[in-house]
Amino acid sequence: MTSSTNKLQEVYNQLGFLSALPVLNQTQLREAKRAFSELEEEFGEEYTQYSLHNVHLQYPWVRDLTQHPQIIQVVKAILGPDVILLDSRFICKYPTLKPDAQDNEGGRNDELPYVAWHQDMRYWGIAGGPVLSVWLALDDSLQENGALQLIPGSHCAGMLPHRQATRPGNMLSLARCLFMMDHASDANTSQRRRCGLVIRYIPTCAHPTQDPDRPRKFAATMLACGSDRFNNFSDKTT
Repeated sequence: MTSSTNKLQEVYNQLGFLSALPVLNQTQLREAKRAFSELEEEFGEEYTQYSLHNVHLQYPWVRDLTQHPQIIQVVKAILGPDVILLDSRFICKYPTLKPDAQDNEGGRNDELPYVAWHQDMRYWGIAGGPVLSVWLALDDSLQENGALQLIPGSHCAGMLPHRQATRPGNMLSLARCLFMMDHASDANTSQRRRCGLVIRYIPTCAHPTQDPDRPRKFAATMLACGSDRFNNFSDKTT
């Protein structure tokens, strides 16, 4: 184990997240944005904002992103050498205000769509190991375009009770107040898109929970690195 790996683990264990890690070079980023723009043209923004789910099975360029060496290096530092890709999804937050509405000082932003504070892990249906989420940014994330907000160290508090948000515009229903890290994001009040690929990884020792009231299927899992001696996901793609 190298000193850089130890440092990554130390920071991650303390804060619950890592940020500003370099992954794509300018050529790779340009190609990824070009490929995503083709999906926008094909499906439309209403679909591409959240419905491009597990398309790493369909598009080789997305699969290559999930297996990018820079990402896998960090994932292995946190989860160990044997890792499964659990799930992937593009999340694209488009501007919610027209330019003329932004110039209207009397306009109200309190009902614009946003994501309230929540934890994912309660609803993931995974036990026996952590779920590590990676946000691979295709666009800059700024306060104005609804960047992800985190509470450092909140993962140490365990699972917290969830309640219905009182502020209008919450995009999560109570049933979908989906990681141990508390996180949220505000509305995109800029004229700039905020798009990224969310990739979720688990150690091979993790397994689906057996909950008849909330059955979960993971049809897009694949071995990301190492080997899998547990075979808890029999439908893995190789």
